[in-house]
Amino acid sequence: MDAFEAISKRRSVRKYRPGEVTRQQLSQIVNLGRLAPTGRNEQPWEFVVITDRTRLRQLARLADYGKFIADASACIVVLCRPTKYHLEDGSAATTQMLIAATALGLGSCWVAGDKKDYAAQVVSLCGAPAHYKLVSLVAVGHAAEIPAPAKRPLDEVLHWETFGAAK
Repeated sequence: MDAFEAISKRRSVRKYRPGEVTRQQLSQIVNLGRLAPTGRNEQPWEFVVITDRTRLRQLARLADYGKFIADASACIVVLCRPTKYHLEDGSAATTQMLIAATALGLGSCWVAGDKKDYAAQVVSLCGAPAHYKLVSLVAVGHAAEIPAPAKRPLDEVLHWETFGAAK
């Protein structure tokens, strides 16, 4: 699958069917995340891949909008050192991992971490130093269903030269 197709097909999958996601696939996904652009080339990220069922359920209980993590095959926890652009950098890595999962024929979903009450608990659960920032939780697995949410059409969001100009 080429990049255009993977980006076009990426959806937030919240229902997973049983099935293994291999270490090789998870490593490929994280590898593409670590290649994301980063402010000042800081590369402040660390990625903790969780596949243990008990730990996945713990993450699901913590994440108020991530209960489906319990049914995913894995969750990639995106952590960053507190740098000036850690949120942007971690978000870029997260986006690339979502696209990589799609390219591998897997479903995935981004669950917010930054500014969440549970962030410190997730950092602790991962065994990371307390000063690390939780950027996101990325559920990965075999999609039980692929949603088809309506997206705003291009001519509604694209502006040439000035905002609100004739399209």
